[in-house]
Amino acid sequence: MKKIIEASGEGLESLLGEYVTLWCDSYIFYGRLVGVNTDDVKLEDTHVVYETGPLSDKKFKDAQRLPGEFRYVRTSKIENYGLHSKGAA
Repeated sequence: MKKIIEASGEGLESLLGEYVTLWCDSYIFYGRLVGVNTDDVKLEDTHVVYETGPLSDKKFKDAQRLPGEFRYVRTSKIENYGLHSKGAA
């Protein structure tokens, strides 16, 4: 798994160390991207977003922190992703 030592490249790799939102098959996840490989991404300070509210708002209407220091999301389940500001949850 790649770690936050040097962020280079494009796609998910270019967002290492940043807070991201992952729009997946069934859920929306928000957290700090700290690892990427071909099968998984590793998120720190991970939240599951149950209700976004208006997408123009800076914070999600209902985002709940998941237990544990890290969570992993399968890359095959990610439909869309992007940079999001810290404190969006």
